[in-house]
Amino acid sequence: MTMAETTILKANGSKGAKVELADSLFAAPLNEGLVHQAVVRQMAGRRTGTADTLTRAEVSGGGAKPWRQKGTGRSRQGSRRAPQWKGGGAVFGPHTRAYEQKLNAKMRRAALRSVLSAKAGEDAVRVVEGFDLDKIGTRAFAERLDAWEAGGKVLVVLAARDEVVERSCRNLRAVRVILADSLNVVDLLEADTVVFTRDALQRAQEVYA
Repeated sequence: MTMAETTILKANGSKGAKVELADSLFAAPLNEGLVHQAVVRQMAGRRTGTADTLTRAEVSGGGAKPWRQKGTGRSRQGSRRAPQWKGGGAVFGPHTRAYEQKLNAKMRRAALRSVLSAKAGEDAVRVVEGFDLDKIGTRAFAERLDAWEAGGKVLVVLAARDEVVERSCRNLRAVRVILADSLNVVDLLEADTVVFTRDALQRAQEVYA
C-alpha cells in the first residue's frame, strides 16, 4: 500500500517527526453521490419520528349525530369526530415512524474515505503529537489551535476519551471532539480543520483504511 507522509506538530506548533498517511484513506477519489447518500442517511437517523396525531377513529366523542339529517337547513353532519369540527380527528397528519435509511458498511466507509481525502487535498488535516495539557484550560487549548493554524470550525479526533481535552474545549463553540471510532461524514464536512492526534490517526487507519 502506497503511503504519503505528513509532519507531526508539537503542542507549540513546531514540527516533529514524519508519519505515514494511507493513500486508501487520504488519497481516495471523491464520490459525491455516495457522500450525499451517507449524509442523507445520517441526518435521517437523527430524526426521532415521534410526531403523532389522532385520526377521527381515535378522538373521543361523536357518539350521537349532531342534528337530524334533514329539515334543519344546515349541512348534513354525521359525527363530531369529523375533521371540520373543533376537536375532530386530523386528516393526513403525521404518525410515529422510523426515518432510518439503509447504507451498507462498505459504502459508508467509502464515503468517509472520500471526505477525508477531500480534506487532505484542501490542507485541512493536522496531525499532532498531543495537547500537553497538565490541567483543564480553555485559553491554553485555543493557543494550541492557533499554533497549529487550525482555524474555523475544528474537529478534534481522539483515540480514547480524554477528560482534560474535552473540558478544555467545552467553551469553544467552534470546536467539536470525537473519537476515531466514531468518525462520520457530517462532522467531517462541517469542519474547516480536522485535528488528529497521532494515536487517533493510527486508530483511524486501522479501522477505515
